[in-house]
Amino acid sequence: MVGAPGAGKGTQAALLAQLLGVPKVASGDLFRDQVRRATALGKKVRAYLDEGALVPDALAVEMIADRLADSDARQGAILDGFPRTRPQAEALDEMLERHGGEVAAALYVDVPREELLNRLAGRWICSVAADHVYHAVGRPPAVAGRCDIEDAPLYQRDDDKPETVAARLELQLPPMYEVVDYYADRGVLSTVDGSRPIADVTEALMRAIALPAH
Repeated sequence: MVGAPGAGKGTQAALLAQLLGVPKVASGDLFRDQVRRATALGKKVRAYLDEGALVPDALAVEMIADRLADSDARQGAILDGFPRTRPQAEALDEMLERHGGEVAAALYVDVPREELLNRLAGRWICSVAADHVYHAVGRPPAVAGRCDIEDAPLYQRDDDKPETVAARLELQLPPMYEVVDYYADRGVLSTVDGSRPIADVTEALMRAIALPAH
């Protein structure tokens, strides 16, 4: 799954995994799980995270290879959040080729930049219960600035503020477009309009991989 922050690729990855009967493999979840279990890989990852450094591509691919070796992934998996850069895409292909596999389809959930800004910068959170989340457009509170359940003030996290969101996109979009071009050149890319309703996007993604939605 390829897409910008706010494009909904995580939601779609979970839906597709359920429809296809394969696991969703998210790189961030893998990192946290390996660190939590203090595996050999997890200890390597933690060393980088503790220093505030990026986990090297080779180590990330090794972790994904380890996960794909599990029995539930024998028929395939949906990768969510990886690859994020062209070098990661190349390393992933090399790893899969060594194990007799390949990327069968790269599904790009395309959402215009302005809509991404609106989606990401519209989130507000209850100051009492962090799991009570609102959105200025998609799920506004009944009373502006107040939680429907707790009647407590809503606040916006620093990384959800418009200026921060814009900076994040400026940083993350260029490498993502390189990944899109990489898979387009390899003839496995399918682009779906991610600005449509969730169910419509899911149906389009299923059509893109030539399997009926049900």
